[in-house]
This record gives sequence, C-alpha cells and structure tokens, in this order.
Amino acid sequence: MIDAPRFCVLVFALALSTVVCLASLRPENPRRVITLDGVWDIEEGAAANVPANFSHKVAVPGLVDLARPAFKEVGRKSPLREAFWYRKVFRLDSDVTPVAILKIHKARFGTRVYLNGSLVGDHLPCFTPAYLPVRQFLRGKGQDNELIIRVGADREAIPKDVPSGWDFEKYLYIPGIYDSVELILTGSAYISNVQVVPDIAAKKAKMIIESQGSVGRRVQAKVVEAKTGRSVGQASGQVGSDGKVELVFNMGNCRLWSPEDPFLYQVTVQTSDDAVKTRFGMRSFSFEPGGKRALLNGRPYYLRGSNFTVYRFFEDSARSDLPWRADWVRGLHRKMKSFQWNALRYCIGFPPEFWYDIADEEGLLIQDEFPIWLLNPKGDDMKPDEFPTAEKIVPQYRDWMRERWNHACVVIWDAQNESFTAETAKAIQAVRGLDLSNRPWDNGWGEPQAETDCVEAHPYMMIRTWYSNKPFEVSEIAAMSGVPDLQEPQKKQKAAIVINEYAWMWLTREGQPTSLTGKIYDHLLGSNSTVEQRRYTWARLLAAKTEFWRAHRECAGVLHFCSLGYSRPGDKPRPEGGATSDHWTNVEKLTLEPNFEKYMAEAFNPVGLMLDFWAPTAGPGEEKQLKVFLIDDLYEDWEGDVSLRITKEGQTISEQSRKTRVAALGREVVSFVQKFPTAKGRYTISAELKDRAGMRVRSLRDFRIE
Repeated sequence: MIDAPRFCVLVFALALSTVVCLASLRPENPRRVITLDGVWDIEEGAAANVPANFSHKVAVPGLVDLARPAFKEVGRKSPLREAFWYRKVFRLDSDVTPVAILKIHKARFGTRVYLNGSLVGDHLPCFTPAYLPVRQFLRGKGQDNELIIRVGADREAIPKDVPSGWDFEKYLYIPGIYDSVELILTGSAYISNVQVVPDIAAKKAKMIIESQGSVGRRVQAKVVEAKTGRSVGQASGQVGSDGKVELVFNMGNCRLWSPEDPFLYQVTVQTSDDAVKTRFGMRSFSFEPGGKRALLNGRPYYLRGSNFTVYRFFEDSARSDLPWRADWVRGLHRKMKSFQWNALRYCIGFPPEFWYDIADEEGLLIQDEFPIWLLNPKGDDMKPDEFPTAEKIVPQYRDWMRERWNHACVVIWDAQNESFTAETAKAIQAVRGLDLSNRPWDNGWGEPQAETDCVEAHPYMMIRTWYSNKPFEVSEIAAMSGVPDLQEPQKKQKAAIVINEYAWMWLTREGQPTSLTGKIYDHLLGSNSTVEQRRYTWARLLAAKTEFWRAHRECAGVLHFCSLGYSRPGDKPRPEGGATSDHWTNVEKLTLEPNFEKYMAEAFNPVGLMLDFWAPTAGPGEEKQLKVFLIDDLYEDWEGDVSLRITKEGQTISEQSRKTRVAALGREVVSFVQKFPTAKGRYTISAELKDRAGMRVRSLRDFRIE
C-alpha cells in the first residue's frame, strides 16, 4: 500500500497541519472549527474493551491499511480482531465554549466514541456524518483531552438491515475513519444548517437557516463572490418559534454556475454567538417531464461523462493516500474535464467531502449515488430480511441531503444502484421534499418516483458473450434501437434516461481481461491476443458504442464506466478476481492508456458524429449508401465539411466530403454513396469533421474486403 518513507512524510505533514490549525485560532471568532486530522494512534482488539496499549500509527482521514506497523488480514473478517480503536490526544487553547460538537464526517463500520474515559455515543451509518455533543466531557485550556473512536473491523459489525456498502464486485471492505474529524466550538445560539435555494429566474437566493437556542434572536447574512470577496448583498431576520429563519437575497446580475463557468458565491450567516460559511452556485437542474433531456439553468443540456467507484478504488493496490491528497483529486477531476466531459457519477458510494468542493470549483455535474446495490432479491447473495429497510435508510438519506444540498455540483440524488426493492422508493418519498431546490432522483432499477426524475440504463451489449454460448456480434448494432432496454419497474413512469454504464469490455491496467471479459476477447481476437490488440480493440469499440448512444439523442446523458476503480487480476472468479477496471497505466501520475485517451476524446467531443456502418466485411467493388449522424451538444450552430474516407495501412484509397450545418443542440443525418475497394484486404472507413477549435473528430470502423 504505502511505503515507509512516504508514510513518514505524510505523518509529518498531517501533524504539522493540526498544530498550525490549533495555533491559528482566535478567541474572538464566534465559531472555531478545530481539525483533528493528522496522525492518530491505532490498535486492534475486542469490540467491548479499549486496548491498554496503542502500538501503531495511522493517518486520519485514511483507512486502517495505512497503519504502520501494518495490521494483517485487513478488509475481511478475521479472528485477529473485532474492532479497530483510534486514539488522539489534543489540547484546547481556550476555555470550553457553551456548545462543543464532535463531527466525524465519515467512518466505517459503526462508530463508538469516548472522550476522557466517558462514553459519548454511537453512530452506525457509514456514509453520513456523526454530530456528537461533547461539552460535558471536554477539558479546557492547557489540559489533555483523550479522544478514542472505535470502528468495526468488518461489515458484520453493523446490523444487516443497515446499508453497509455491499458490492458484488468487491472483496475487501477496509474499515477506518476515511473522512475528516472536527471539533466545533461555539456559543449557545448556534447555527445547525443552512440551505441555499437559488432561483435563477427571479435572480434571487432564498436561505433557510436552522438555529439552536436562538428563538427570537437576530440572524444576519452576507453574500460575496467566493473568489473575489466582492459584496453582493446582506439580509437579516428573526428566528421563529420553529428555530428557523428565511432570508431572501436579490442576486442582481448574477453569474450562473455551469461546468463551462463554475462561478461560486459564499454566504456568511451569523448570530451573536455563532457564524458559518457555505458556498453555492446560482444554477438550476432538472429533467424535462417525461422527456429526453436534462435542463441546466433552464436550457437543454446533454450530459457527457464517466464514473468514479471510490470504494472499489479503496481496495486498489496503488491507492495509497491518493484519495486524501487534494492535488491528486483536483488533477483527477481536471483530467475528466480534458475529455470535454461535464458529468460524473460518484458510483456506489461517497468520496471524502472535499471532493465535492473540488467538483464545485472545477465544474462537474455529480450524480451522487448512495451505496445500496442489491440486484435481484431472489438471488443467493442477500436474503430479503437482510435488505436495508426504509426505516433505516430515511435518516441516512436525510443526513446525506443536508450535508450536500448547497453544492452546485450535486444535481441528482441517486438512491441506489441496480436494485429491485420498494424500500428506496419509500425513502425517496419520505425525504424528497426536504430539498427545496427539488433536485431529481434516480431510483436505480426501481420505479421512478416522479416524471421529472431520471432512470439509469446499463446497456451492456457484450454481457451475452459472457453468460451464453451465443456471442454478441458488433454487426448486431446496425439493427438496434437508440433507446436502451430498461427494467420493468423503470417503465412504469416515463422519465428521462441516463446511460451511466455500458460496454462490458474491461481490461486491467496491465491490459489483461478481467473475470468478466475473457470470453469476449477470445471471441473478438482469439485466445492468443496481445495486450496492444486488446487495448486497441477496447478503445475503438468503446468509442463506437459511445457514438451510437450519443447520436440517437434518446438519452439525456451518456456516462462511461469507469474512470476510477480497482485493477485486480481477473484469473479468479469474482469477487476475488477483478470484475471491472479503469483505464490508467499509472494512477498516481494520472497517466491514461493511450488508445483510450485518443479515441474516447473524439467519441465524446460535443460536436460528434457516428458512421452507421457495423459490418465486419464488404464485397469487392460493392456499393453502399452509408449514413453519418452528426450532433451538436452546444448552444451555437456548427457548420463545416464532413468527409468519408477509406484508408489501407494509412494510405487514402477514396475520399468524398460535403458541407453540412448542424443546429445548436441538434442532429443531422447525411448520406454518402460509397463504392468499396475491389482488392481483398483490411481497410478502415472513417467519417470525419473538425470542431470549432479545429480539433479532428472521427468515427472509425475497421473492415475486410473478402
């Protein structure tokens, strides 16, 4: 995982950041947030007893497998321990304030907290924060405070009907405090939540402020531009008997947030005893009721992007401390933007909170997926009485929404992945009214809960080759509809479709088939294919499928699966054998496999095209009418030449072109009459254009003359 010298550097940096934070606090600040991130002691042991000695060190945030010396058998149930115990000793630089709250952003599996020898409380959820009042246990200025946090050693530490992050394609469930830990010190009249509700039509922003111990008191708020600090406006109001106050800001000539211009505002909300800051973007997002498109800021907007499966990446051998390095995470998101992608699904689990800050700043639309994946309730993997119930899901959905609803990047609440269960539908209906921005929901393979929601489609064409004796042939795409197949519950209410998984052709980072794809490459290339042959085939077919789903304009978005996951050898059955993978050749340096980077950048260009030719062969001298689908995802018309070219070993055999215009957000289909070569051999036929920046965009098909 992480080598010893690098661990020492990490330990020093985290320790230094904690010291700096504690030293820089000012008593006059109405709220002080003390980070407890850094180096903690850690030990394994029984769940009932605090260890007598702590002989290991670990970084927080992080996972237990970063501990030094390392523990054995981490990530799976082991007789070596029932729990891991974290310990941190810290001092305050002032007296204890009237309110002291410990916030553990995210930890798994199940959290129990002791402070100075007293039990503070428990928090079962693994994906939402624990807020624990600790004032009565806290020691003031200059005194040592000993904080001990126990986490379960494996998924079985929490009840089976509580979401635990089960994933059919994982085999390690590594515990740990994988997000930040903070101590919040403030006055008795403190702010517990702020929800910002942008109204771009009225150019206003409404703020619902929840405050504890503040009934009848004044609350003031000030909005500024996040980068420049330029003042936008101020407002104040009195807290009502329900502990809430509503303020409305006139945003004037506000600048709208979008992936193309991720402009952020910041609001500071203050009482006499407390102050909090939160950022927001002036933006709206929805789906056409019963329609095919997303609407960003009131205008149609096509989603192009990928997936991050962070919890799978947690078990990757190259993961190390990368998910907690801000420079690496920002570079990762910027790499996604280099494909002109505008959307990501944080798939089957939530990353650390600062990832959302980065997505806000870099401009990516996030489909935020709660980690529930059950598949078929009649299957053997989980029994019906082990399913998460609505009763257990609702509080976590609520806390998830409260934590994220001011993030401009979060545009879809995704309740679950590929699951047939009524429980998530019940939970959605119980909580959706809490989000006053009325974001749409995705209910996985369950029934959509509103006509303005979306449904996820996973058109894995090649899956048939994996499970049957009738391999899927690429030529079958010619007869396929541009509407992907949906599950029966998804059809009960018409909703926009987002394809957020497709292809089923994964290769490990070393270019080897995964446990799900060996038969596919044997069928396509034979049993003795090389790494380069597989990588080329993977990239070219993935690009062609991307073109197909985009060109038909039946879906609101197309998101490739996936750009961050694990890479494990596929020579064993899943879950030990890696089932999926990403496309890095060096994940730390963010170096992508060259074929993927080359062909997928063209396939996802906002001005795209698809050559509707899928046959593996053509007859000598045969004449065919070929269609080329052209699309423009942008708000300006595109005009230029579209060419059709046949090449052999890089030499042009024939070429023709025509001038074409595609309206903004539109689609055009042009036809060419093409005469094929007479000489037998291997050829490539391509449709080609140049986008507004002069970048080449091609749709490529290899074929043979026989």
